[in-house]
Amino acid sequence: MNIAIHPESPSPALTEALRAAGGALVSVPDAAAVADLEPEEGWGLVVVELGEDPTAGLTLARRVRDGSSVPVLVVAARRHLPALAAGDFDDFVLAPLDPDEVAVRVARIAVGAGGTASADEMVTFKDLTLNLATYQATVGITPIDLTFMEYELLRFFATNAGRVWSREQLLNRVWGYDYFGGARTVDVHVRRLRSKLGEERASWIATVRSVGYRFG
Repeated sequence: MNIAIHPESPSPALTEALRAAGGALVSVPDAAAVADLEPEEGWGLVVVELGEDPTAGLTLARRVRDGSSVPVLVVAARRHLPALAAGDFDDFVLAPLDPDEVAVRVARIAVGAGGTASADEMVTFKDLTLNLATYQATVGITPIDLTFMEYELLRFFATNAGRVWSREQLLNRVWGYDYFGGARTVDVHVRRLRSKLGEERASWIATVRSVGYRFG
């Protein structure tokens, strides 16, 4: 995802969090540069970090919103909260930044920009976001290519985090009571999910010896 970021010298913590989430960052000095520097595939998001002059940053956010449909995320300190009340943006996050929170908020804004899902159609776990309306899954702001049953299994796990489920229970709850496949089906799908979630997040699906699996 292409992300326009203001100011031109954002904090290292914000830059690191956005890059860790898979964003391709382009610094913009003002609202005009957002249009002038827009890549062919367009902006996925504009991030505005408020500094000593929050009015300037919020003005840029308003101009972006007035001139385009690109969602805007504001990064603020607690001292900026009074100014945020009159701001025009899609969401905000407070410093000090939690990279997981940044990734989840970016993903939710990016998915919600198309107007395809309401809040109750979104499932989140750390930086994982599942859009129940479109069957899209993202880690940070990176889409995950899942089959239908992989998505259904991950959705079940994410909405039932912390509990241990046997393979037979998972077959019944996810595949359905009329499914005649063996327990190995669950193991295959878990292995694929771990691979697609990536090395850092594969441990979310823990094997409970002689029982089954636990998510979270």
